[in-house]
Amino acid sequence: MNNLTKLILKRKSVRQFADCFVSDLQINTLLKAAMAAPTAKNAQPWHFVVIEDPDMLGHLSEHLPFAKMLSSAALAIVVCGDTKVHKGESAHNWMLDCAAATQNLLLVAESMDLGAVWTGCYPYKERINVVREALQLPNHIMPLNVIPIGAPMGNERTVDKWKPERVHKEKW
Repeated sequence: MNNLTKLILKRKSVRQFADCFVSDLQINTLLKAAMAAPTAKNAQPWHFVVIEDPDMLGHLSEHLPFAKMLSSAALAIVVCGDTKVHKGESAHNWMLDCAAATQNLLLVAESMDLGAVWTGCYPYKERINVVREALQLPNHIMPLNVIPIGAPMGNERTVDKWKPERVHKEKW
């Protein structure tokens, strides 16, 4: 098994963080990896909001139902999509493009021994509004998720999600 495959299979969602410092170099590496994701028509509809302010992390932690761990994270990256980039039939491609960017970010966090977890905003109106208001996002910028990042506590385990019964060959 090559190193990339091992990394993908070892990735886990981290919801408890120890104190740590994440450097600007690490943050930029995470963002570069996110922006290296595939994107429909190379539209690159993504925008990223990096949050290091403990007060803002605490505020979001209090108001987002599945993001309580934000209060102990070193930082968060909010992955957003510009809904004006894709038009017509492909209007929802911003979401797919930003999901691919999120996966890259999560994998690179794992490679740096940082913990991270995808906490969803879209399509939940209340969560979208909390993030939109807190970060003063323009109306055409849609928050897909909030990714808390920090040092994992160490009690997280990788989950084996392999289910051969979900694989179909040639036909259903």
